[in-house]
Amino acid sequence: MTSKLEQLKRFTTIVADTGDVDAIASLQPIDATTNPSLLLKAATLPRYTGQLASARAGSQGDPAKACDLFAVAVGKEILELIPGRISTEVDARLSFDGLATFERALRLIDLYQSQGVGKERVLIKIAATWEGIGAAQRLEREGIQTNLTLLFSFTQAVACAQAGVFLISPFVGRIYDWYKQHEGKEYAPEEDPGVRSVKRIYDYYKAHAYGTVVMGASFRNSGQIEALAGCDRLTISPQLLASLESENGTLERRLRPGAGSEPLIDLDEKNFRWGLNEDAMATEKLAEGIRQFARDQEKLEALLGA
Repeated sequence: MTSKLEQLKRFTTIVADTGDVDAIASLQPIDATTNPSLLLKAATLPRYTGQLASARAGSQGDPAKACDLFAVAVGKEILELIPGRISTEVDARLSFDGLATFERALRLIDLYQSQGVGKERVLIKIAATWEGIGAAQRLEREGIQTNLTLLFSFTQAVACAQAGVFLISPFVGRIYDWYKQHEGKEYAPEEDPGVRSVKRIYDYYKAHAYGTVVMGASFRNSGQIEALAGCDRLTISPQLLASLESENGTLERRLRPGAGSEPLIDLDEKNFRWGLNEDAMATEKLAEGIRQFARDQEKLEALLGA
């Protein structure tokens, strides 16, 4: 019998959630994603000493540009190992500034193109704030496709679909973490709040013919992944990819188009902000995620400035 990973690949595109080139070479995903936390981890590895030095030299003393140069260097190396795309994230500190997010995204694309990498192989990751979604909509109109991250609520997902973004990354594990802490209980995969959130979004998108790709992210265990088999894409850590590769049991498809869903929703800014405010978990996890990525960005800048 084939491994669960090979079975999963039959109906879901697998994306590696890592900046570790060795892990990507071993696991051979279609796409890969990075974020400030993963880049900070990559920067501590000996194999990236040269890229760090080049980023410092090319930044003219600008730590934010040094981070972008390092992110692009890591992304370019990853792209040499995968057939698909790399997701590269905009500085989380710009999450509430739509214009600055748009301009930083353009710089990342320019840096990739200067390295011979076309925009068709890059997804720009942006936090799914109202401002971030607006910047993503503008980028999509410019032919630059986006990955909206730190997505915890149905409200965020509806706004992303309306904006015509290419892909969203709902965070399964962080939703699970919040409910586990606040409810004081464990969840079977089918009852897991993070799993149920992604299924609701997937069903809504398919029912209303939205083209936005749903890519479940931030998994805590392989049971969550198996419960979302059939999702458009899943971005998975090397550790969980290896676990699925080592298991040979039967894995069945759980998500497929045609399931029932709620009526079409039309969101404006006021209703977006109210809907997000009414979801305590999403409000807390979005703010926490932005802060965490911002702190890791600052640590990476300090390392590049050393």
